[in-house]
Amino acid sequence: MKILTIGQLGKKAQVNVETIRYYERRGLMPEPPRSESGYRHYTEDSIARIQFIKRAKELGFSLKEILDLLSLRVDPDTTCADVKRMAEVKIADIEEKICALQRIKEALTKLRAECKGRGPAGKCPILEALYTKEGRSQY
Repeated sequence: MKILTIGQLGKKAQVNVETIRYYERRGLMPEPPRSESGYRHYTEDSIARIQFIKRAKELGFSLKEILDLLSLRVDPDTTCADVKRMAEVKIADIEEKICALQRIKEALTKLRAECKGRGPAGKCPILEALYTKEGRSQY
């Protein structure tokens, strides 16, 4: 089994060495054994783990959720249904965020329509709506 330094691991996994250290502090990566001189020793399995973390992040999972996914992966009592439930929760979360972003877009679109783009900034309807209590409740 080939031993990798943190620099080699970072290069192969295409992440910064500080990212690897951060993942270790957060518990996403196990603390690796060290050489007598204190250098971390990683295996090829570490590359796959970092790639798992990166792919899960791309799907919108938080680091806490990724830690949960990693725990499920090694728990012998976990079923695919458990993992599916996590995916369903994440999908619902994403749908909620999409709705919130749509509301924000609609509010900004209304504010943009009210602004003629002329006059002093202090009289801009966009700034006025953001500054006044009435404007916030309106959007």
